[in-house]
Amino acid sequence: MKTLSLLGSTGSIGTQTLDVVNRFPDEFQVQALGAGRCSALFVEQVKRYRPALAVVASDQAAAELKGFVAEETSIVVGEDGLRAAAAASDIAVNAVVGFAGLPVTLAALAAGKRLALANKESLIAAAPVVERVRSTPGAEIVPVDSEHCAIHQCLGTMAREGSGAVKRIILTASGGPFREYPEAAFPKITVEQALAHPTWDMGPKITVDCSTLMNKGLEVIEAHALFGVPYDQIDVVVHPQSIVHSMVELVDGSTLAQLSLPDMRLPIAYALGYPDRLAAGYGSLDFSSALQLSFEAPRLEQFPCLDLAYEAGRLGGAAPAWLSAANEVAVEAFLEGKIQWMDIATLVESVLNQYETDPLESAEAVLVADKRARDLTTAELRIRMGG
Repeated sequence: MKTLSLLGSTGSIGTQTLDVVNRFPDEFQVQALGAGRCSALFVEQVKRYRPALAVVASDQAAAELKGFVAEETSIVVGEDGLRAAAAASDIAVNAVVGFAGLPVTLAALAAGKRLALANKESLIAAAPVVERVRSTPGAEIVPVDSEHCAIHQCLGTMAREGSGAVKRIILTASGGPFREYPEAAFPKITVEQALAHPTWDMGPKITVDCSTLMNKGLEVIEAHALFGVPYDQIDVVVHPQSIVHSMVELVDGSTLAQLSLPDMRLPIAYALGYPDRLAAGYGSLDFSSALQLSFEAPRLEQFPCLDLAYEAGRLGGAAPAWLSAANEVAVEAFLEGKIQWMDIATLVESVLNQYETDPLESAEAVLVADKRARDLTTAELRIRMGG
């Protein structure tokens, strides 16, 4: 039986991870659970799974949780708590939202654990630092993003081939809710419309990122960091059905793809069970019925966040950290009604244009870069709001 630390347990990925655990109770034991606050859902999870560690973000949340935990459960707080939990189990599932997931990523890898990574921001922002701790004996990253999970599977079938056989990686994008919107309608886009994803059920931040194609841009940077493929060999195509989750084209013209109905429990189960496969059947397709697969190029002029991500990735160093931080601030401002949907891209571009070369050589440098970008974005936001 494998032990499991699930950080971000009350979010979409977290709750679906527990669905998988419940399906295979003889395979996994929940060793640690983590959430930002002491919500009713988190209390319910802690009561049910009785983990050795329960992580919350603040002392206040810890005090609120104290009366609900079993005596065998220790409550730990903040980044130190995340680090302790990440290193406590065979598998650490990083489902924390945004840059706050960085301590989980670094601690799990430094402890030589498997990192089931659903928090792309930590890898994107700190790629040079993460790359160093990935060399720890026993450490491995198995991606939970459906696209990178698909690539992981395709490349895993090529044990005899080697990297020279890969011509390019093709990341698929649903196109989000505004794929067919006329540009003239963009100024009137509401938060509710941006959160209405056509195929996936996700948290608000990643759903807005999908609507701007920033999520796909971040996935381009993530693919480069995970698989070492140059940016010129990473392409994006829009695939509205979200059935082909990504592809690898080989130099001989062959293309390998992973197909399934959109169900995040499939890549979660893959990451937990790897290198074995759990007999779950999530997302299984019926090929005897009609199946439509269509593909098209992304509308780069209307969705500039994708090109901004390529630009940040090619700049390297701390530029992806700046991109990710600026985007987090901009998306939060949009969700709070402070800016329009179109302003997300222009705000991020304004901050990225101020980037100065930074090689990003330590975890501390990542924190500095993240803060610098957030401060610049916040200042720009105040100017735009007339404050």
